[in-house]
Amino acid sequence: MPTSQVLEIIAVNALAWFLIQMGFAWLGTRMPIALFDHACGYFREHRFERSGRMYEGIFRIRSWKDLLPDGSRLFKGGFRKGRLAASDTAYLVTFVRETRRGEAVHVVVILSSAFFFLWNPPGIAVWMVVYALVSNLPCILAQRYNRIRMARVLRRRGYSGQGGGS
Repeated sequence: MPTSQVLEIIAVNALAWFLIQMGFAWLGTRMPIALFDHACGYFREHRFERSGRMYEGIFRIRSWKDLLPDGSRLFKGGFRKGRLAASDTAYLVTFVRETRRGEAVHVVVILSSAFFFLWNPPGIAVWMVVYALVSNLPCILAQRYNRIRMARVLRRRGYSGQGGGS
């Protein structure tokens, strides 16, 4: 493959990833938070996640989750999830909802990697899927881990309203 064609493929894929990631991140901040009130389906907390052993033991999430970028500053209305800004129940409920929103965006970005098969040779398109997984799965794991921890705190406080349960 000529160098110019390789450079063109790299440029097109880099631009596509930038537009996909920024576009879905922006759309995510525009989605009504009420869409993420309930812990149904995909967002439901699974029994194997409750203890946190999978996240802390297998994935050793505490050692790297703080290294993940927080894109909330990129768009007006973004909600910072890197650190807790408060500990009151209302804030924690919002935090849980926002982790669902963030996780949904990362899942959609992974799913969008299928579009790379439209213009790339199969070998390159597979690497685009790998990129999507490597760059988004850590964020998804961190969202789930933090949500489960916050939902546990809310349950201890006796909160059983919308948004808190995972």
